[in-house]
Amino acid sequence: MTLQTEDDVADFVRAAKGPVAVRGGGTRAQGGVDETLPVAGLSGITLYEPGALTLVAKAGTPMTEIETALAAERQQLAFEPMDHRTLLGTAGVPTIGGVVATNASGPRRIQVGACRDHLLGVRFVDGSGTVVKNGGRVMKNVTGYDLVKLLAGSHGTLGVLTEVSLKVLPLPERVATLTKVVPDAAAAVRILSDALGSPYDVTGAAAAQDGDGFRVHVRVEGFDDSVGYRAAQLRDLLHLDDGADPWADLRDVTALGDCPFVVRVSVRPLQAAGLLSRMDGVDRVQLDWSGGLIWLGGAQAALLAQAQAICADIGGHATGIKGDFGPLPRFQPQPAPLAAISAGLRAKFDPRGILNPGVMG
Repeated sequence: MTLQTEDDVADFVRAAKGPVAVRGGGTRAQGGVDETLPVAGLSGITLYEPGALTLVAKAGTPMTEIETALAAERQQLAFEPMDHRTLLGTAGVPTIGGVVATNASGPRRIQVGACRDHLLGVRFVDGSGTVVKNGGRVMKNVTGYDLVKLLAGSHGTLGVLTEVSLKVLPLPERVATLTKVVPDAAAAVRILSDALGSPYDVTGAAAAQDGDGFRVHVRVEGFDDSVGYRAAQLRDLLHLDDGADPWADLRDVTALGDCPFVVRVSVRPLQAAGLLSRMDGVDRVQLDWSGGLIWLGGAQAALLAQAQAICADIGGHATGIKGDFGPLPRFQPQPAPLAAISAGLRAKFDPRGILNPGVMG
């Protein structure tokens, strides 16, 4: 079945007799649900106003189409949505609906925020088949409940996105990357934290394994003269060298692509080294957001159980990204009060419990 319009999606949901798996461009493996709700047919940019820094697109619009349109005007989605295909070993076509549904955000999040912070408005179909519109096409547009923020990162469990409105930003005139190899994660986090704590407007602070140590990467962007000055100051302050541009690979976590199991952990940056010292069976590590985001790759599903247990102890969240984790919940179990709120929201938006059941608990 090919769904081409929002009304098609609403009719499909109303007619559904049981659980459905929402499918966009097919970049993520889905299982456990027999019926698929395909939204890739809802495609196309419906409004793009470069002067107003606003773009509106249907949920099934390929990211390549959006990026091409923005690049022609030297603009971008500044939150750097990652492409999961190399990491997950899947094919398909990344879509803007999938980006919003997963709140996919890359290294620049430390400066500009996540996808949800750039989302101006949404249209979606809830679990009863009702079309809902929230937000608009300017920043100050929300009265009542801010469903825009709620839908971002809901993984299709509250509604099927049909259209999104996003704020876009200009491309920088110049980008500079500084780098250095350090002996361990603790040293990497110290340098990255010092970079972010400096007055030099860092837009990327990440580290990837390099032999027995870690190679840190620090990015500055903006106008040519400003970038030259700030890069020179950081080079002297942190004893860094000029480096190549690694940010697409860091964004897409390509270094962990051959790991059977991948876990994504979010903690306070200064807790990163301590968490890693308590983990067993980790084959590969990547740090982002100065160590606040940790990617762990390994050969055993126990990786997720370990990470979630440590996060329950120190605070934070561990999410299973790649691999069959069996009965383990892919998302960090919530405390009882938050779990009750989450269940209540799902009951309101999807009273039959048919949208992507089991994805988030």
